[in-house]
Amino acid sequence: MELEFLIPIVLFICITYAIKAVVDARVRRQMVSANGSEDLVRSILEGEETRRRHASLRWGIVMVALAIGFVLIEAFGWDEVTPGVIAVLLGATGLGNLAYYAAARKFLG
Repeated sequence: MELEFLIPIVLFICITYAIKAVVDARVRRQMVSANGSEDLVRSILEGEETRRRHASLRWGIVMVALAIGFVLIEAFGWDEVTPGVIAVLLGATGLGNLAYYAAARKFLG
């Protein structure tokens, strides 16, 4: 299995993530250096942390649901990409998002 096509994709993702990290750090530094109220800066940073945790929870639930979808595809022995296989993966993604919504309403909201 040749995976040479993954190298540029991964490189692009790494560069994009590095740029995002630098921009986020600069924005934080500018907020702190702007002599804004300490409560405002603290509330903004806490809000960002909460959003990051929620995003991690969401992606975790969606990835587990997709893994279950791939397990079903493997268990049934589907080797070709057909509309049914794509439907299983889309359904697993949808169920993962719905599970996150339910978890967010019950535990986070």
